[in-house]
Amino acid sequence: MNESSHHVVVVGAGFGGLEFTRALAGAPVRITMIDKRNHHLFQPLLYQVATTALATSEVAWPIRHLLRKRKDVTTLLATVSGVDRAGKRVLLDDGNAVAYDTLLLATGARHAYFGHDEWEPFAPGLKTLEDATTIRRRILLAFEQAERETDPARRQALLTLAIVGGGPTGVELAGTIVELAHDTLRGEFRNIDTRQTRVVLIEAGDRVLPNFAPELSDYASKALERLGVEVELGRPVTRCDAEGVVFGDTHLPARTI
Repeated sequence: MNESSHHVVVVGAGFGGLEFTRALAGAPVRITMIDKRNHHLFQPLLYQVATTALATSEVAWPIRHLLRKRKDVTTLLATVSGVDRAGKRVLLDDGNAVAYDTLLLATGARHAYFGHDEWEPFAPGLKTLEDATTIRRRILLAFEQAERETDPARRQALLTLAIVGGGPTGVELAGTIVELAHDTLRGEFRNIDTRQTRVVLIEAGDRVLPNFAPELSDYASKALERLGVEVELGRPVTRCDAEGVVFGDTHLPARTI
């Protein structure tokens, strides 16, 4: 591709960035794809990584491999620190810059704590591979610690998992954790019965999956309860720490959030 061609810079190799790049195939442009990670992540299946159902390699694919046939695309592993709009440059954290004619920012979204960022050490979100492996480690370590715990109250806290948010990720995560505890891990411990694990899904609104049709929300809620998930609606979480969560006037001792 001629260096004088119109230069399109795409920041972010998620669904939006890759689809935009795909749509430009055959256009008289050269493209630079910039991402701070070397892989594209299929986020809808992260909950399965977090619950041991899938390996990380099954939800992440190298960006260079995905774009290997696109000779018009150059892939850069870099972290964007800013944009010089006047100079039409993307600024990188190592001090370098990439000039552009057209810029697409497709950096995606991250979880929010609604003004309570101090909760993050106790309640990780689920947006990256690192988030998924952190949650998986916490879940599995909770069972290991419960196996050695002799105090009944502390043991039950270790066997209680709280999930804050009844959107698609929270619903999927709750159902899969119950299946992990009640089925997959059953019989593998000697001092605990993993079927006694409590999974509590807390949603501030009046139904889970609030962006879906009410009948689908009702179906999902009943399906979760049949699996053994405790669904708590209409009471937002007001505190989250190493000992558990508070929602409404209820304090739930839970070591994994």
